Amino acid sequence: MALQASPFPNGCVAGLHAVGWALILPCFWFLDRLIAVCNSTTLEKKQRLEQECYLHSLKVFFGSITFFILFLATAPLAFLGFLLWAPLQACRRPFSYHREPPSSPEKETHRGFELVGKASFGFATANLCLLPDSLARFNNLGHTQHRAAAIGQRIVQGVCRPHIRIFVDSPSSCGTLSPSSSILPVNSSSYGATDRQGQPPVSHHSDSTEGHVSIPKSNSRVVCVPCDDTEEPLSEPPSPLLNSNQNSNQQGRMGHRSAPRALLSQGLRQQDDVPWEVSSLFPANVDILCLEEVFDKRAAQKLTQTLRPMYGHILYDIGVYACQPPCKCSSFKFFNSGLFLASRFPVLEAQYHCFPNSRGEDALAAKGLLSAKVLIGQNPKQKKVVGYFNCTHLHAPEGEGEIRCEQLNMVTKWIGDFQAANRQPDEDIVFDVLCGDFNFDNCSPDDSLEQNHCLFEEYKDPCRAGPGKEKPWVIGTLLEQPTLYEDDINTPENLQRTLEREELRKQYISPPVPAEGRPLVYPETGQPWIGRRIDYILYRENSISKHCRTEIEEVTFITQLAGLTDHIPVGLRLNVIMDSDCAVE
Repeated sequence: MALQASPFPNGCVAGLHAVGWALILPCFWFLDRLIAVCNSTTLEKKQRLEQECYLHSLKVFFGSITFFILFLATAPLAFLGFLLWAPLQACRRPFSYHREPPSSPEKETHRGFELVGKASFGFATANLCLLPDSLARFNNLGHTQHRAAAIGQRIVQGVCRPHIRIFVDSPSSCGTLSPSSSILPVNSSSYGATDRQGQPPVSHHSDSTEGHVSIPKSNSRVVCVPCDDTEEPLSEPPSPLLNSNQNSNQQGRMGHRSAPRALLSQGLRQQDDVPWEVSSLFPANVDILCLEEVFDKRAAQKLTQTLRPMYGHILYDIGVYACQPPCKCSSFKFFNSGLFLASRFPVLEAQYHCFPNSRGEDALAAKGLLSAKVLIGQNPKQKKVVGYFNCTHLHAPEGEGEIRCEQLNMVTKWIGDFQAANRQPDEDIVFDVLCGDFNFDNCSPDDSLEQNHCLFEEYKDPCRAGPGKEKPWVIGTLLEQPTLYEDDINTPENLQRTLEREELRKQYISPPVPAEGRPLVYPETGQPWIGRRIDYILYRENSISKHCRTEIEEVTFITQLAGLTDHIPVGLRLNVIMDSDCAVE
């Protein structure tokens, strides 16, 4: 689908839509405040107890009456606006597109493949629960607009930070050294007070170099730790990569020994051949960011304004509204899909599909799949290098695994159709990633249907040992909503420490869901307590170019949004290497 800034075909239709929404908005806002004033978060209740505030019941009483009267007064205008707004949805494209012009064309490309035949790509996904304030409060989260602004600032703070890498130059080393957390920017403030965070410089990209070469004005900081060894020295210095998206591909080899691994932040560990960490910051230089539950339009616009200096290509307000398909009132959509995609790379094609089988309260939102094709750069033979990125949000209610399995079938088919329609013979495909909130985990007996779905035969899950079994280092990503503001998890640093300790973690991560009529036995003897991991980043290798191979550089569980959402964001960094014979053909 052609990417245009406005989801409407022309300015006249967009203007009529704006008029209709302007008539609806006051009534909608008063209804939102009417519900919100009666529903407090646990943080607000705690603050009232500490301040000995006895006027809350009066505020609720008079606020409810005031907002109810205003709601009734604006309802006739909202009805007129609805009559204008609803029919226009039939000609609306399913997303809005923001493009931030780069200072130079090189800022939007990755020259790793062109120069040395390898590159590194970072992906992250997070469920933000940016619903209208009244509905977010049912998840113990309030102040949607303030949270949206704070979330955007924290994401930028993480991805913009200097890329500190420490290389251990030793043949006996199987890992890396960690830089002290004191040299990384941190934010220890908890949500509830106004965040006065220092925002990083607004620069889209910065040059970085791989190996032991440094380039002035780089956003990467490399610390080399030499060690005596008897390995054959480098025959030639490593080649630099001139793009900060590439973060740890070493260009030389010490004899027959693999180059040392780079550390992105503190605490990187390796187990089952998968480097992983719990980080209080978003990984530096995330290339593509997928967010879920960005249902509120104003919140989406705030995120767009905050993220656009880092991500020049943003798709937001993704989904459909009103009767879908048109003239079928049984499937009226009050909310969009909640998906939000931010990419450093140009988006060549994008396509959205709405799930037709949603049920209950989930049917009010246009949940579905967004597929995008992005332009990475060129390979040594000057062929285009592209990647495919897909994000989704599946059916939420527990005990309805059949619906989620049907949606996974649709996801598999839609991704295949999108790639078949947009694949070109003169291009290299270097990654195929699927991520999002799947609303099922890999440890709950109640989710056994989804755990055995054939999707996991196509896409690889770096956290999964098999159906119903997680790898021992994995951490659940769904937090218990009543405890979101407890001291152990209300700041990024506290949440990081809590997740690293199993005894503490089990108090705040949602436990597995038992099968109906059966007692839950969890964990099995000798196995760690993990909890519900419902946020996934998967990758596929059989759909990328045959001369490319993929390696996992790290999996990250991110605590930077502590107190701002009830999910733990997840990051994945992939190294993609082109065969040398292809590079010189």
